[in-house]
Amino acid sequence: MATIVFFSIPAQGHTNPTLGVVRELTARGHRVIYDSFEGFREKIEAAGAEFVGCERFAPTMGLTRQAGARVGSDLALSTRVLVDTILALDEPVCREMEKLRPDCIVGDSMAVWAKTVAQRRSIPYVCSMTTFAFNRESAKILPQGPGQVLGMLLSMGRVNREIQRLRAAGYQVKSVLELIGCDETVPTVVYTSPMFQPAAQTFPACFAFVGPSIRPVETPVEKTRKTLVYISMGTVNNHMLPLYRACIQAFRDTPYQVILSAGDCAETLKRGNLPENVFVQSAVDQIGVLEKTDIFLTHCGMNSASEGLYFGVPLVMLPQTSEQKGVAKRVLQLGAGVLLKGTRPGEIRRVVRQVLEDPRYRKNAEKVGESFRACGGAAAAADWIERQIAGKEMQCSQ
Repeated sequence: MATIVFFSIPAQGHTNPTLGVVRELTARGHRVIYDSFEGFREKIEAAGAEFVGCERFAPTMGLTRQAGARVGSDLALSTRVLVDTILALDEPVCREMEKLRPDCIVGDSMAVWAKTVAQRRSIPYVCSMTTFAFNRESAKILPQGPGQVLGMLLSMGRVNREIQRLRAAGYQVKSVLELIGCDETVPTVVYTSPMFQPAAQTFPACFAFVGPSIRPVETPVEKTRKTLVYISMGTVNNHMLPLYRACIQAFRDTPYQVILSAGDCAETLKRGNLPENVFVQSAVDQIGVLEKTDIFLTHCGMNSASEGLYFGVPLVMLPQTSEQKGVAKRVLQLGAGVLLKGTRPGEIRRVVRQVLEDPRYRKNAEKVGESFRACGGAAAAADWIERQIAGKEMQCSQ
């Protein structure tokens, strides 16, 4: 059996999609070693991998919660953190791979050091793409708004200084797009379907669209009313107490069962006057909730949106970062959800009722879910990785 090394950045949205693949590979008898950060040790080891901590080489990744929340929306900060990590991990990872000599490296699309080490050691390499795959054609389908474009332009001076640091260290990087975009010359696993991926037909044959890797339900949820509304703004930028209070007020005296995952805000909300139909927790088993849910109010992170659509749940979307806005745009294009443009209780209640009463949203969400399941998920990703190890790579040509 093979030894396979995974590399990721310290982000839930980049780690979680890979865990089902890890479980599948270890179930097939492969040895999986996962280089990541301490906050992810428990779930990585639970998936069957051997955990290797990176903090001793890349201490700058121990971001404050506030800085971590900005990483998805602040291009300059994101680039600095990424460059710091690449430079810190380059040499120690090279030494580690020289000793280990794995059969394959699976690296997150933003873990640039993984690809570099694989190339230097002639180790088969697979890119793990946990967001939409990005090229010129997909960018046309998901255009940036004026505010996003202006923000990028204003940050380019700081971004280019970080790129210069990489060049000085010997990395042949021309622009930040080479760090965050797709390298269409390497085998790549993309955790979505051709239907959900914008311009999927423009990517080469070495891009495998395997769909989301949905883990088993850990804690089943009892559905106590005909309609279940689930509310979650993710695990990072989720300090949104005014929104949660507006949601509670919106659904007070309604026939809906409401489950609200509120992070650190949960205890504050529980001290208030909660209606009997609203259940508030700091965290829930999201898969267990979504398989019973009728409508999902979400920040529209790629993981959350994919998990909701996998179960055919239409989305009410309140995106916070540029990446989330891109996912929301794609959901809108496919008719599987609507944007929440205001956060007053009356507006929340109106939009939720609109989606529940129009069966087209549910039907379109179910179509996306069917496309996800048809891709094969974790098993398909494991098959793809095994093909690279066996030397049966698909040619990366259009």
